[in-house]
Amino acid sequence: MMHAVDLRVSKRLLWVGGAAYPLQNIARVFTFVLRPRRKEAIALFCKRVVLAISVATGLTVVIWLSTSIASIGRPGDGGGGGLVTFVWMVTLAVVAYFVTELTPVLAARPHFVLAVETSGPSTAMVTSSDPNHLLRLVSQISHAIDHPEAEFTVRVEGISASPHIYHFGDNINMYGGSGNVGTAHS
Repeated sequence: MMHAVDLRVSKRLLWVGGAAYPLQNIARVFTFVLRPRRKEAIALFCKRVVLAISVATGLTVVIWLSTSIASIGRPGDGGGGGLVTFVWMVTLAVVAYFVTELTPVLAARPHFVLAVETSGPSTAMVTSSDPNHLLRLVSQISHAIDHPEAEFTVRVEGISASPHIYHFGDNINMYGGSGNVGTAHS
């Protein structure tokens, strides 16, 4: 969800809408493309559907076997058809729910964003239809960090993005998972 916000540097504070970030606490200012988690969402959807169908199939077999054993010697007895229908109707409802969870992720579009990370856990993100505008803002904020007298105000788009829909931060592939200290050797 996007909404217009003011990004402002004033009196050694960076304001993003109503949130204030002391410039001395800013650890990193950068731009990146915020992409939807489509691959993960599709994989989760497929796992859930397979699980739901497996459970429904297992319940169907159990119902048929139990009604078949119970009806031995009683011709014309039902076969659990109503219960089997109920199991599959519930399964279809569950799959429909999974589709409603998948749809927003598939419909989400990537956003070019400017992110401001603090030395704590806080991160602010804004977006613009012009990526060059965000790149200029990185320079302006970096300049303001080094120059206490710097002040400016610009209008940007704020973005509220769910971590269930979008990837946040850097993607790091790590091999040999013991003793990693964040250094690279050539």
